Amino acid sequence: MSTRTHVLLDLDGTLSDSEPGIRRSLQWACEREGFDIPTDAEIRRVIGPPFEIGLPMIGIPDDALERVIETYRQRYSTIGAFENTMYEGIDALLNRLLEQGYTLAVATAKPEATAHPILDYFGLSDRFVVRAGASLDGSRRTKAEVIDHALHQLGIDADPELGDHVIMIGDRDHDVDGARTHGIPCIGVTWGYGSPEELLSAGAVALADSPAEIDALVADHYELEHWR
Repeated sequence: MSTRTHVLLDLDGTLSDSEPGIRRSLQWACEREGFDIPTDAEIRRVIGPPFEIGLPMIGIPDDALERVIETYRQRYSTIGAFENTMYEGIDALLNRLLEQGYTLAVATAKPEATAHPILDYFGLSDRFVVRAGASLDGSRRTKAEVIDHALHQLGIDADPELGDHVIMIGDRDHDVDGARTHGIPCIGVTWGYGSPEELLSAGAVALADSPAEIDALVADHYELEHWR
């Protein structure tokens, strides 16, 4: 039987469809900074992981990353963050998980400065004991670092049985990788931006095609030696 107590959830591609605002803001930033405007498909590939990882994949050189990201944030923080919709079934899922006694936390690679207003906008903030995200100064950027921050804020970072007590839910391989770093299993969701192949190759312990499937998967027990 599972002894699950905590559920960590990604934001972009898991709780909400943030693609429209990210796409428009990034295309706007690239145009303003003199770079080719990336296609919709190119942008979809980079949603989720930190932009320092994704933007070089669409032709932004390392020495321009900071400049493009700062220009992107000018639009995203005021407009793009709210060109965003919550996936159908998420509100009900969170309610069910809370009713089942789980402690919920957000763990997103999005900076907290933009993640928190989005969660407030959707009226979701009170569902989560912790809303962990990246820091703007770069000191906390990777998903593993964000998860570490979330676990510390939850007061369970020293739990020797994290893999039994905590589970991650996300849509990209970096969600799975970040969870694995801490010995935590990750359920991959297929309604986001990563493919089933990406999630399974990274080591997702299960896939969910809709929020209605999450409850049973969270309650299940996973033998970690089978996916490490």
